[in-house]
Amino acid sequence: MNSFLDTLWEKIAAGLIALGNGFDAVVTPFHFLGPVMIIFLLAILTALITKSLNRIIITKRYVQLEKGFKHWHHVRQEAMACEDLEKGKAMAKNIDQAKLNKAYYDYFFESLMLGLARNVMPILLMVVYINEYFRPERLTALFGRNYIFKFNSSSGEPVLMGVVFWYILSLLIAHLAWFIIKKCYGRFKKNDSLKAAPASDLGNNTAK
Repeated sequence: MNSFLDTLWEKIAAGLIALGNGFDAVVTPFHFLGPVMIIFLLAILTALITKSLNRIIITKRYVQLEKGFKHWHHVRQEAMACEDLEKGKAMAKNIDQAKLNKAYYDYFFESLMLGLARNVMPILLMVVYINEYFRPERLTALFGRNYIFKFNSSSGEPVLMGVVFWYILSLLIAHLAWFIIKKCYGRFKKNDSLKAAPASDLGNNTAK
C-alpha cells in the first residue's frame, strides 16, 4: 500500500512539474514586460479563469439542491407569515427540523465543494507556480532583483514586496476592477434602455 501511494505521489508530482514547466514556457516570451506586469497579468488570467469556471462548472446536484433549499425556505417564510404568531413559529420549527436544515447543509456543502474547484484551486495552483518559478534567486537571474517593489521605512531599513504578496494584491485589484466595470456597464445599459423607451413609445403613438 505504501509503495503504491509513493508511486502515485511521484506520478502526481511529475505531472505537476511538467505542467509548471509547460506553463512557464508560455510565460517566458513575456519576460520583457518585467515581473510587475507579468504577475499582474497572471492575476488577471486567474480572475478570468475563476469567472469562467463559475459559469461552466454547475452540477445537476447543485441545481437540485438549490431548488430544494429555496423551496423549503419559501415554505418557511409563508409559515412565519401566519396570523397566529405562535402557530407560525411552531410550523417553521417543524419545517426546519424536517426539511430545511438538511436542505441547507446539503446545499452549503455542495456550494463549498464547487467553490474549492472553481475558485480556490486555480488560485492555489497559480500561487504555487509563482512561488516556485519566480523565487528570489530566479528573479535575480531574470530581472536583476529579487523583489517586486522596494519601499523605504521610517527605520531606514528597506521593505521588500515579494511576488506572492503582489499576486494577491493584483488579484484583489482585478476583481475590484471587474466589479466596477460590470456595475458601470449595467448603469450604462439601463440608461441606454431608458433613453430608447420614449422613442419607441412615440412610434407606437404615431402608428395609432
